[in-house]
Amino acid sequence: MKLHQPNADVCIPDGSPMSEALARTTHLAIGAHQDDLEFFAYHGIEACYASKENWFTGITCTDGAGSSRTGLYSDVTDEEMQHIRTEEQRKAASVGEYSAMIQLGMPSSAIKDSSNTSCIEDLVSILSQARPETVYLHNPADKHDTHIAVTLRSIEALRRLPIDQRPKQIWGCEIWRGLDWLIDEDKGLLATSARPNLQVALNGIFKSQIQGGKRYDLAVMGRRLANATFFDSHAADSETGFTWAMDLSPLVHDENLDITDFTLGYVERLKLDIRNRIAKFSAI
Repeated sequence: MKLHQPNADVCIPDGSPMSEALARTTHLAIGAHQDDLEFFAYHGIEACYASKENWFTGITCTDGAGSSRTGLYSDVTDEEMQHIRTEEQRKAASVGEYSAMIQLGMPSSAIKDSSNTSCIEDLVSILSQARPETVYLHNPADKHDTHIAVTLRSIEALRRLPIDQRPKQIWGCEIWRGLDWLIDEDKGLLATSARPNLQVALNGIFKSQIQGGKRYDLAVMGRRLANATFFDSHAADSETGFTWAMDLSPLVHDENLDITDFTLGYVERLKLDIRNRIAKFSAI
């Protein structure tokens, strides 16, 4: 498999041939940056951990050059940061026992350029060999520009696959904008209670970001717990963590669906829910 960027990196933690690592993949996640997968796709990582039937493959699209840096990393160059973040992602793949970890090494600017098809072509090449049953993406209501661009390129890549090769389930998960605002009927409930030590270990690997000024490790765990606690006001917690997600499967299975209209449909249903709740108790 030939990828576009010369700095693209492929890691197979157990040393299997690339073709075998992709062929056994059941769960796959596509993220923008190193650490995104561990934060939004833990549901898939945990489903495959120590399993003989399920295998998780991760794809990180960008090169990590533009990340925040202070403290110990304040004087690190973009080139050095790319190497650091690539190695952190490799280590996470090893700790999480991934089937494969592929880093495309693309500049964010190239992925944001809708006329540049390199990212889409790389993704199609990987997906054609992996054929996962479940895919995790950023959600299209995220507020990070690069996350949105990666989501759009990913959906385009999935739509280019033959219909019988497209994943059954595609989740759009939360990072830069939580999905607590989705009405309950629209929430994809991805339980993240299992193996808390694995969660902490994976989150803590990305020291260049944590020590570089962002406590993602604490924030992600706090969000998962808050999601579980504030989900149902009248029932005891059934889980200690949830990641909320949008079901993006219709966007991949029906190419005629408009991504903007599909996403705004969630907003319209929230708007209606707010209106109805106020009307139910209003004396005005």
